[in-house]
Amino acid sequence: MTTPRPDLLHRLAVQTAERESANLRRRLRTIDRAEGPWLEIGGRRLLSFCSNDYLGLAQHPQLIAALNRAAREEGVGSTSAHLICGHRREHAELEEALAAWTGRERALLFSTGYMANLGVLQALLARGDLCVQDKLNHACLLDGAKLSGAELKRYPHADVDAAARQLAAHPNAAALLATDGVFSMDGDVAPLRELAQLCAREQATLLVDDAHGFGVLGDDGAGSLGAANLGQHEVPLLMATLGKALGCSGAFVAGSAPLIEGLVQFARPYIYTTAMPPALAGAALEAVQLAQKEAWRREKLAAMIRRFRHGAAELGLPLATSPSAIQPLLLGSADAALAAAQMLERQGLLVTAIRPPTVPAGQARLRITLSAAHEEAHVDRLLAALETLRLPAASRAAGGDPV
Repeated sequence: MTTPRPDLLHRLAVQTAERESANLRRRLRTIDRAEGPWLEIGGRRLLSFCSNDYLGLAQHPQLIAALNRAAREEGVGSTSAHLICGHRREHAELEEALAAWTGRERALLFSTGYMANLGVLQALLARGDLCVQDKLNHACLLDGAKLSGAELKRYPHADVDAAARQLAAHPNAAALLATDGVFSMDGDVAPLRELAQLCAREQATLLVDDAHGFGVLGDDGAGSLGAANLGQHEVPLLMATLGKALGCSGAFVAGSAPLIEGLVQFARPYIYTTAMPPALAGAALEAVQLAQKEAWRREKLAAMIRRFRHGAAELGLPLATSPSAIQPLLLGSADAALAAAQMLERQGLLVTAIRPPTVPAGQARLRITLSAAHEEAHVDRLLAALETLRLPAASRAAGGDPV
């Protein structure tokens, strides 16, 4: 007798129910209106500390004007993939500006950071190759390696010696090492100089996903590689996004001219996707120029980070060690993180609870993010609200150590 074929929709429903019973189900929330760091949800006005708009550019009048101007001239959609008729003047000018800012020969636009990393890893890697990655890398880096067919090895977070052992164990395989520049859930910066030296010794190619460092770190905002004084020779592959510090949407890969030409030929998520709207590219170009010119935004963000960390230390809060705009408050259990987020919301603050499987079991947290759009009074209000949380003693004891 033939065994009935499993019902895929039923299986998905069972998995969703399991998430629900474990209090791990993700839920959408509709934002009715945004005004700087203030969000209106269901008639309530909340002060947000969960946005990635690190430089406060998302609603800048000059970006809006640039988007409107390009939309009037070019329309809304690009109508086609880049390689057909979708690549407009705005795209080309943005790519040139991004390459110049990051000190690379060329840059190539993608519609999202996820697509950029999938495209790079699938274009470069093949079955029999080796991809070594930090265990806390973003999901798109892991997915890109898996889809490429290469052997994926993951080393303990920021452990350069472990990465070296993994590369040394496969001396004859073509190898790529991929790492976040700034880790999205922990906020710490990868040991980039040490990883670059390791890749040079092992003849491995280094890819850095600088989604959360680009626009923020370095004297001119060029990102974590600029801050580490690492150029195209040391780090051949740089990916960064336009939807965080630049307040727009999309992503790019920057590197040598042969790299970019190769991606144009073989990066499937680039070849077979409609190009981003030219108006959005026009707005992103304006954001690139503002981010470089207005250094006070990075200075103000740094001041907000210092103020928050100083206040949190005075309160004995279990913060992870992070120099970036991402400040994780480690609470341990998913229930504790959800309860803390709900208590803060009752006080008019929106802070996201991050739970498994986004982070490992036992490492649920509030992911607090700071922005140049925040004021000192906003940070002080957050600290006052956090002081009212009744954190378990175990969370306080465990949370002081770097993760």
